[in-house]
Amino acid sequence: MIPEGTHVRPPLTASLVARLRAAGCVFAEDEAELLLSTARTPDELDTMARRRCAGEPLELVLGWAEFRGLRIAVAPGVFVPRRRTEFLADRAAALARPGSVVVDLCCGSGAVATALAAAVPGLGLHAADIDPAAVRCARRNLGEAGRVYEGDLYAALPSRLRGRVDVLVANTPYVPTADIPLLPPEARDHEPLVTLDGGADGLEVQRRVADRARSWLAPGGSLLVETSERQAVRLMGVFAGAGLVPRLVRHEELDAHVVIGVRPGWSASSSSPRCPG
Repeated sequence: MIPEGTHVRPPLTASLVARLRAAGCVFAEDEAELLLSTARTPDELDTMARRRCAGEPLELVLGWAEFRGLRIAVAPGVFVPRRRTEFLADRAAALARPGSVVVDLCCGSGAVATALAAAVPGLGLHAADIDPAAVRCARRNLGEAGRVYEGDLYAALPSRLRGRVDVLVANTPYVPTADIPLLPPEARDHEPLVTLDGGADGLEVQRRVADRARSWLAPGGSLLVETSERQAVRLMGVFAGAGLVPRLVRHEELDAHVVIGVRPGWSASSSSPRCPG
């Protein structure tokens, strides 16, 4: 939306829309409004328009992405959070409660962790990513709501969290290596390969997360991982092999699939044993 008090001449708006449409932007009118409302000067607007017309993701041009009603800061070299991942955040929020210890692995910009902080007050919130640019971005988004660590999966986490995590979220890369060339250019050409490439079958990083999850989860704690429809059944098998009780939840409209694995046992924060139902 264009801020109140901002006056944009119709020819400028029409010209920008035409420029974006010619570059292949399907939602040219909406994108033009966002660019106009974000740019502070005509020169900045021209620079942003050139970047977008060159194929750079709109979110990176704007410097933010909308996620679960929040503006999440993003930067070049950082994975742009997808709308389908809002379902992962929703399911994690449903399992968390004030005082829960929550970990967001492969946190990227910290979108999921930030959404959880907004949805459930009083979490013991931790996030981690291997990429320094992502860690900087996540720290900016989370602020005082949680701690962000740099490192490879569990190696980044403080050892005091072992066996205490109630909700473990991991939006890992899950695109099979052979499918990377088939991705839209916005992702393929402008996002780090490490955030996309899940190995030969797309499950390489997810296996690493699942294999060690049981030792980090509290009894009754849950691991939630986003995946694709074609990988979901295999991932459930991976979870079962790692000693977790798996189930699949899906959101048809978002084409989102999340496998949830529960560590069997008694949860101290609950009056009864947790089960995967």
